[in-house]
Amino acid sequence: MTKQRRIYLLSPKDYSPETIAVAFAKTSRSPLPFDTIAAELNDESSARFHEKWVVGYGHGSVAEHAVLHLAFENVSRLAIETIEANRLASYTEKSTRYQVWDEDAFYMPDELLDSPYADNYAKLCRNLFETYLKCIPPVKSWLRETLPHNKGESDAAYERRLEPAAVDITRFLLPAASLANVGMTINARALEYAICKLLSSPLAEVRAIGERLREVGQLETPTLIKYAARNDYLESLEQKMSQRAGIVDKFVNEEQDFTLLDWDKDGQERILAAILFRYGHQADFQTFYDYVAGLSEKGKMELLAEIMANKGPFDQPLREFEYAQMSFEAVMDQGAYFEFKRHRMMTQTVQPLTASLGFAVPKGIVASGCEGDYFDAMRQAAALYQQVSAWNPHVASYMIPNGFNRRVLFSLNLRQAFHFCRLRAAENAHFSIRRVAHQLAEAIQQVYPLFGAYLELPEGITLASIENEYFSSLNAN
Repeated sequence: MTKQRRIYLLSPKDYSPETIAVAFAKTSRSPLPFDTIAAELNDESSARFHEKWVVGYGHGSVAEHAVLHLAFENVSRLAIETIEANRLASYTEKSTRYQVWDEDAFYMPDELLDSPYADNYAKLCRNLFETYLKCIPPVKSWLRETLPHNKGESDAAYERRLEPAAVDITRFLLPAASLANVGMTINARALEYAICKLLSSPLAEVRAIGERLREVGQLETPTLIKYAARNDYLESLEQKMSQRAGIVDKFVNEEQDFTLLDWDKDGQERILAAILFRYGHQADFQTFYDYVAGLSEKGKMELLAEIMANKGPFDQPLREFEYAQMSFEAVMDQGAYFEFKRHRMMTQTVQPLTASLGFAVPKGIVASGCEGDYFDAMRQAAALYQQVSAWNPHVASYMIPNGFNRRVLFSLNLRQAFHFCRLRAAENAHFSIRRVAHQLAEAIQQVYPLFGAYLELPEGITLASIENEYFSSLNAN
């Protein structure tokens, strides 16, 4: 007799996350339905199971079935970088584009409280926020003169659109100390390591977040994150490598702000061969690769045209696009990096947030008459950063505004690049991240021209047009 198909929810309203994890884990050795297994469990028996199999025998994948939804409120944007430094999690955070920050919405680090820099730090943050708020009205007035109405747009709708557009420009002044909220969905296995990283941070705020996160997480998954703790390896590595890097970390190359470091030279051929391999029945990959390599450029173009012919606007590139890998180094402003870091499927290595690489100047700041206030605030931040960084470089990063530049090393495949460019080059994206997306697109079009022709980019927009329209300077001091 054919068994009835069942698809249903083990709801967290009915079962704890640890019980759900056990119910899924036991299916490997039990013929019983999931809900029957779950009904026989309780928190105590689930805890015993996890102590034995997850903790004792290292079957950590079981913990991935226990999922938590965590809310962080009034944490600094600098701390959010560590909170969000986990690939296997989902995040939603307070936007610098659609909300206006209050003038006192900044974090005072514990390390500074009894230091000689406390008063100057608070004064700087207040000045950055006051300048940010002061610049919004004149930037809105400038936009009202230069930003046209959309077709059929009412005056009220137009005015509602002006404020986010103005804040897009003034957000360059917001420091990393700005307080924000972030929601995180994460499984218990990833959460354990996330807590370890938080507890191993050189920043007191981040360590305190780690302690509280462990307490909150243990309410739902008491066994699975029971042993999350500070990591001696991470702490010692930072100390040793910072000293080693300091030997050579004295030179700034300002000529290149986006560099293609390495790429799979036969990436186009590998992708095409892999797609044919998927639909083949007996030939090995090398046979398909040799076939593709033997095609003329026109033949490869025709093959790719067949592959892409019926792809709709919501269809993802095929998984085989991942067979072409690229590595880049980029300099981008901190506001752009805060969006860039959300693309966690790529591999990213970022240098600390400093005042060393200068700051971007939005054209709207200059055109609206805010240039003097903007430069004063940014230069005050850079000057105080230099003083505080000699005492504690980690704490000094709190005072760096969004407009300052940061160097990022990253590696991604062509499928990830297609997603990034489609999302971040779109006209509704912030112009800082649009610039990065077009830099990436231009590099792809040079080394993978067959595939670069299919990148989904807004018509008529180029890297040069974005820089000319939105920036007065990219690395002012």
